[in-house]
Amino acid sequence: MSRLKEKYHAEVVPAMIKEFGYKSIMAVPRLEKVVLNMGLGDAIQNIKILDSGVEELTLIAGQRVIVTKAKRSIAGFKLRQGMPIGCMVTLRRSRMFDFLDKLFNVALARVRDFRGLSDKIFDGRANCSIGIKEHIIFPEIDYDKIDRMKGLNISIVTTAKTDAEGLFLLKHLGMPFRS
Repeated sequence: MSRLKEKYHAEVVPAMIKEFGYKSIMAVPRLEKVVLNMGLGDAIQNIKILDSGVEELTLIAGQRVIVTKAKRSIAGFKLRQGMPIGCMVTLRRSRMFDFLDKLFNVALARVRDFRGLSDKIFDGRANCSIGIKEHIIFPEIDYDKIDRMKGLNISIVTTAKTDAEGLFLLKHLGMPFRS
């Protein structure tokens, strides 16, 4: 069992039952999935950017990535329907906990001038999204082998009902929020 999952069962669940007064252990919110998305709009002109993005996101996630395609044509961007423009991966169970442990303890600490995440990253349904400007903060990425910096979106989906429950859950799991 991963370190973060053990922490969830040993520390977070009892703290949430005490804080929010859940009647059953099954009512306690939990993490459902983590979705990593990398939009590569420049892949329209150069397909090599998409190939390197898929390879790097696979290294970060530890799981195979799927290529996302354009849903509609946009003439101003020279984009046709069905053209590959990004890649994404959904992590669940043990890979999700391993990735979040790496994100909280290693990757976010490597962000330049990092003072913590805002508590306004929640969407109203206790799910949060984080935008990363440089994917090189992850230890799997070799700085010498990348051709350009790529951005990354991380969406964390929980079963919590309110943003307060989601904030409490992620804060006690170790997500670094601003004080």
